Amino acid sequence: MSKPLLGLSMMPEADFVSAILPLLQNNSVDVLEWSFDTFYDVNEPEWLSGLLDFYAANNRLLGHGVYYSLFDARWNERQEIWLKKLKKECANRKYNHITEHFGFMNTENFHQGVPLPVPMHPLTLHIGKDRLKRLQDAVEIPVGVENLAFSFSIDDVKEQGVFLDQLVEDIEGFLILDLHNIYCQSCNFGVSMQEIIKLYPLEKVKEIHLSGGSWQESAYAKKPVRRDTHDDRIPDEIVEMLPEVLSQCQNLEYIVIERLGHTLCAESDKLFFFADFNRVKEIISKSEDRSEDKKVWNRRIGVDSKPVEDMVLYDEQIKLTKMLFDESSVAKVKNEAFQYFKPENWDEEMIMTAQQIIKKWNPY
Repeated sequence: MSKPLLGLSMMPEADFVSAILPLLQNNSVDVLEWSFDTFYDVNEPEWLSGLLDFYAANNRLLGHGVYYSLFDARWNERQEIWLKKLKKECANRKYNHITEHFGFMNTENFHQGVPLPVPMHPLTLHIGKDRLKRLQDAVEIPVGVENLAFSFSIDDVKEQGVFLDQLVEDIEGFLILDLHNIYCQSCNFGVSMQEIIKLYPLEKVKEIHLSGGSWQESAYAKKPVRRDTHDDRIPDEIVEMLPEVLSQCQNLEYIVIERLGHTLCAESDKLFFFADFNRVKEIISKSEDRSEDKKVWNRRIGVDSKPVEDMVLYDEQIKLTKMLFDESSVAKVKNEAFQYFKPENWDEEMIMTAQQIIKKWNPY
């Protein structure tokens, strides 16, 4: 019998490894998750390579992608290059699995930043399945997708679970259930976390993410918007409901705590971080044992030679991203006549939040 393994999302900052050193030294960190594509074109420091290689050699390293962009409506050279580098990465270092984020990051000058939601439409599902198959074709290990924190509307929130279930079906993929992402949706749309979680295929959840975030004032809302910024401690509401979530996710193997590397400088931040880690560790120790007879994963491939594309949706993705980047008025965005996106149904404060997110990641 076994319990989920507890780990950390590895950050490359020296401050981060200095902060987590006590946890590493007493062997408390069961697994490391590494966002491999953030270092595709950067030389890893020797200490970082050594640490990642150690966890890989012990079958305790998870790969988490950031920049593939599952739902770009036009297949592009950047994605081809990304997959080639992933093949090389997986040949050089053993990962237990690879995951990516739900959403799209547009090409041209807008591909850096955070993923934006896509319309829950049969066409976008078709595109996402194609991109996921290409990712699976590149690796010999299971592939999964993480739920998104940011949503434009309550419909986005309610439909995401079913959409993700269908998305990973063809490759027999799995889900990362990021509980702080669910918490953001709960706070921003006035729906309980448990109500949202019930909409997800919990039998497909192999990994859980835990993190903290921040509040952003909104001109349109009486309450601030919750953002998934990974720069604070895990909210009590998430920790308190974790035992119930663990009991619902019978195929769960990993729980990973995320924290940005430059946010653990103060001694008080480190103490809160250790306290959160130990709270989660205790909850895991008290959780029910799981059968070690894991579901057998059958690798499925069968990629069509021609990528699925739709230029109308691609143009809309470009146009929407540009409108958000240019800080077009909320009224202008809501009145834009898109074929696939439905901005008339979007919450004003979430449009403004998307503008601020894009500006943060693309300041020039």
